Amino acid sequence: MVWQNDGMKKLILSGILISLCSVLFAQKRPSRESMRRLVAEDLEFSVKQYKSLMRILPAGKMPKTYDAKADTLATSDSDWWCSGFYPGTLWYLYEYSSDAAIKREAETRMAIIKHEATDSSNHDLGFKIFCSFGNAYRVTGRQEYKQTVLTAAKSLASRYHPSIRSIQSWDSSAMYRCPVIIDNLMNLELLEWSSKNGGAKQFGDIAVNHANTTLKNHFRPDYSSFHLVDYDLSTGKVMRRITRQGAADSSAWSRGQAWGLYGYTMMYRFTKNTRYLSQAAHIAKFILDHPRLPSDKIPYWDFDAPGIPNTYRDASAAAVMASAFLELGKYTKGQSRIQYIATAEKIIQVLSSPAYLAKLGTNGGFLLKHSVGALPFKSEVDVPLTYADYYFVEALIRYKNWYLKEPGKI
Repeated sequence: MVWQNDGMKKLILSGILISLCSVLFAQKRPSRESMRRLVAEDLEFSVKQYKSLMRILPAGKMPKTYDAKADTLATSDSDWWCSGFYPGTLWYLYEYSSDAAIKREAETRMAIIKHEATDSSNHDLGFKIFCSFGNAYRVTGRQEYKQTVLTAAKSLASRYHPSIRSIQSWDSSAMYRCPVIIDNLMNLELLEWSSKNGGAKQFGDIAVNHANTTLKNHFRPDYSSFHLVDYDLSTGKVMRRITRQGAADSSAWSRGQAWGLYGYTMMYRFTKNTRYLSQAAHIAKFILDHPRLPSDKIPYWDFDAPGIPNTYRDASAAAVMASAFLELGKYTKGQSRIQYIATAEKIIQVLSSPAYLAKLGTNGGFLLKHSVGALPFKSEVDVPLTYADYYFVEALIRYKNWYLKEPGKI
């Protein structure tokens, strides 16, 4: 009971601070110069903060999260689905700073996960390998990094089943026949990039088939998505649509909506298929028009979570959305473009505020506070997470490179 009271007290106090930030940032769009300063300050802070994380991270491990109450850094081995985000963030920060210490750390940690490229036992190879080795190759052009990416694409493609025209997420078990989760859309970037950079054409075909099947079976009429679709491999029939991380099977788990927004925007980038652009726009509308999206655009952990507004926000979902909105803005015009960019700006502003951005040297070296991993399992609730940091930094880099360099009004 004491733990519950402490937790509720913390949630209420956190909610008050976040609500104050909502009011503060519910104003007109920031100027170009104010955004330029904010992005630069955030990136400078991120370099310094990750150096503090570097100093306490044990050899051979990856950061996972931080327990502020116990002042304990939780780490993972290479097989954790998030193992590629830390080195991936380091490459973004090296791209910005040219700091040799950041580069050395990225190279050291990538050596830990390189062997994961041959692991075909799960679908998270895009997160593990493309976020790390893909960014490393983009920044350095080193062929060995490219080869690791191509190896991972081959491993991921091995999980594709023609009968369901999808990549199986988790292995079959007593609980599932053939589960496919919405998160899997994100790993298609690994396949699409590889098919266009020396890998088999088949990789791109698989990505398109998976994206089409997900579009058909994962989404409701309002363009919200289910978390998990379970298939019968022999017939290709959908057996059930459920959640493992949302509030209910029928609910709209916020990070799942963010994965969909990002995934179909990314698929349009590679294919120029307007069906994907339209799907991304529909998902964006669902998110932006939702009556339970707070005015500061940082979503609750589930759009249908019980207890709103007295429940957790999810900075990780917001960070993914910000990065996705910035890319979607590149492919659209008029009022939609303005809305997408303005939403990303607001998210960046709020995540840069004391309500979400840690103070230097605190938060276990992580950048953002208040993310939610898997609330139904009471796992990683209201804590920093590596993927929240990754997509936050990606959004900063994207905004800097895509919009601050443009002449005229954004």
